[in-house]
This record gives sequence, structure tokens and C-alpha cells, in this order.
Amino acid sequence: MNELLLAQIPLFSDLPLAELRALLDSLEVLESEAGALLCREGEPSDSFFIVVDGELEVLMAAGSPEELLLNTIGPGEYFGEMGLLMPGGERSASVRARSRVVILVMRQRDFNALLNRQPMLAYSMVRVLSERLDSTNTATFQDLTEKNRQLQDAYDELKSAQEQLIEKERLERELQVAARIQTSILPEALPACPACDFGAHMVPARMVGGDFYDVFPLSETRFGVVIGDVADKGVPSAIFMARAHALIAAEAARGGDPAAVLRQVNLTLTHIEKATQFVTAIYGIMDADTGDFSYVRAGHEPPLLLHPDGSIERIPHKIGQPLGLFEGILLDENRIHLEPGASLLLYTDGLTDCRDPQGEPFGLEKVKDVLKDMPGRSGQEMCDRILLSLRDYQQGAPQDDDVTLVALHVG
Repeated sequence: MNELLLAQIPLFSDLPLAELRALLDSLEVLESEAGALLCREGEPSDSFFIVVDGELEVLMAAGSPEELLLNTIGPGEYFGEMGLLMPGGERSASVRARSRVVILVMRQRDFNALLNRQPMLAYSMVRVLSERLDSTNTATFQDLTEKNRQLQDAYDELKSAQEQLIEKERLERELQVAARIQTSILPEALPACPACDFGAHMVPARMVGGDFYDVFPLSETRFGVVIGDVADKGVPSAIFMARAHALIAAEAARGGDPAAVLRQVNLTLTHIEKATQFVTAIYGIMDADTGDFSYVRAGHEPPLLLHPDGSIERIPHKIGQPLGLFEGILLDENRIHLEPGASLLLYTDGLTDCRDPQGEPFGLEKVKDVLKDMPGRSGQEMCDRILLSLRDYQQGAPQDDDVTLVALHVG
């Protein structure tokens, strides 16, 4: 140890060399092991410490769960000078040895004696206090600036979170409205008829789907049957779905044949929607007296016919374009005769596209496998069995699209 170590301390930097040597001889040498507390927060401050070797930690709330590390001090650095400059004060922090340390200790009496010998030391004291005050003010300003920035960031995040919450609530309200729209257009009950029966199921992939269906009486023995799939989801889909369904029901009530009904619906949709949305659909008329089902297909999946002997036929089809895209639409017109014991299944492509956990689609062949064991069953039993088989196949895998089934059975 030598006097040059003391000369590095701002408080003593102006002292003559001889005074530094005398001061060095008078200072106490303190050695402490790692973990030792050299001073404790709140105790009287009457000593000044200079680190010769090792490293120390400056702490708030030392030894408590709220302990906070403020700084680390190494060789040539010092602490506790405010105890000399402001006698009677208390330690503002605790100091603990991080490793084995060697420290020089100046007591208050030694400092007072030095001040008597070197009155000019008072100017150094003023300078040190001023520098400490400037440093404290700068640190405080920087700390406040940083805290203001953090508060602004927190406010911005809170504001963004609030906006997202408001948007989420708005979307949820819209989805609830859309779900009510969709529910309102589905029939509460399917018509009853001695000669034939109907069944249906719809399982949306989300809260709001793009599928719809309906079965409604046109006379005592004739029934309108419709199934549709809007190429979209959400509120716009629900509105378009309700519009398409209402147009089909209104045109069907006028008594036109299925092709005339869909052509007029398409003409109205193309004028209203300007080709921004479209819907695939099948609309047909079931004549319970004759067993004939006359229908027109607008880009939809062709029906499956289950014969009484268990054989299954996918009805031959021609080109059929969706509703809402082109004014001069091409439609697939057909007539099927259902003999007693036969059934017809209408479905949306969500049925065949549903996947298992490995990503394999359910497919048309699995639908046929379910149907081949169901000759003579009611339309609702067919729909229930298909949906149950689909659920078993999915094994909880996500559903990508809506699934809608409508079945007609002739007794």
C-alpha cells in the first residue's frame, strides 16, 4: 500500500505528499471474509472506507427477501465519505464483502485532525459534496426519465390491450348476432309426411358457419328441400346466407320449378353482391305421391342415392355453377325416382373434407360405408349415424369446415 492510493480519492487529491504519507500511517487496516457486513443500513455513519483488495456489494434491505443490489465496489474505490462530511448521519445502504477484502478505515477523529492541519481540505469537501449532488441529480433525472419512459410504454401497452379487448368484445357481439341469424333461418322442426320423412344435421366449424338447409311444405304432398354452402365465414357470411335462404324461400313460394327458382335467386344476388360472395346450393321438390325428387344443382356436391338393397349411387351430374357469380348461370337439372325403402342424402363438402388426427380426410367412400348398412332407416337416423361415425373418425381433431346433412327417405 502507498500514498498514491489515497491521492486517487477526490477528497484527498489536493493534499501534499507528506500529508498523504502521514495519513496512510494513521489509517486502520481491516480484513474481512466473503459475506461479512462492513456497515449496515440505518446505523450511525462515522467512518470512511477505501478498498485496497477484493470486491464489495452495496445493498438495500440486505438479508431480507426484498434485498436489492445497488452497486459493486473494487480496489481503489471508496464508500462512507458522507459520514465524514455530514457527522451524525445514518448509513443509507449496507455494504457486504463479495470476496475476501482488505480495506483502509478512516475514523471521524482522524478526519477532524486532518482538517485542523489542512484547512484547505474544506474546499475539497465542498467540491466532493457538489460533485455528489450533481451526480445524484443527474442519476435522479435519468432514473425519472427512464421511469417516465417505462410508464409511457406501460400506458401504451394498456391502451393497446384495451383497444384489443374492445375489438374482441365487438367481434364476439358480431359473432353472436351472426349465430342468431344462422339459427333463425334453420327450421325448428322438419315437416311430417306419411309417405316420406326427412332428417337433418348441421355442425358449424366455428361459432358461425357458412352452411344452411331447409325443408318446407309447398302443398300437402310436395316439399321444398334446400341445402347451401356460402364460401365465407363470419358476419358477412351469415348475412349473405340469410339473404340467399330468404330469396330461395320467396321464389319457391311462387310455385316455379327448381331451375326457375335458382335462376331468379342468382339474378338477384349478382345484382346485389357484385360477385363478392357466392353460394353453392341444391334446391329440389319432393313429391311424396310419386316418390320423385326434381332438383337443380348450383355447384354443390351431387347427392347420394341409397337403394333398398343397400347399393349406393352417386347421382350423375353435369356442370353447375354457384349462385352469385355470373348472371348467365349454368345449372345441373335432374329428376330422381325414390322407390319405397330408398333414401337420398344431400351434404356439404365439410363432411368429406373432415380429417382425422393424421390429416386424412373422411372421404366419400367412408360415407358410403356408413350408408350401405342403413336401408329402411329414417332420414334422421341416417344423419345421426353419419355424424356419429364422423366424430369417431375425427378423434377430436379440429374441424376445418361446416358439416351439413339433409336426408330424404321414402317409406
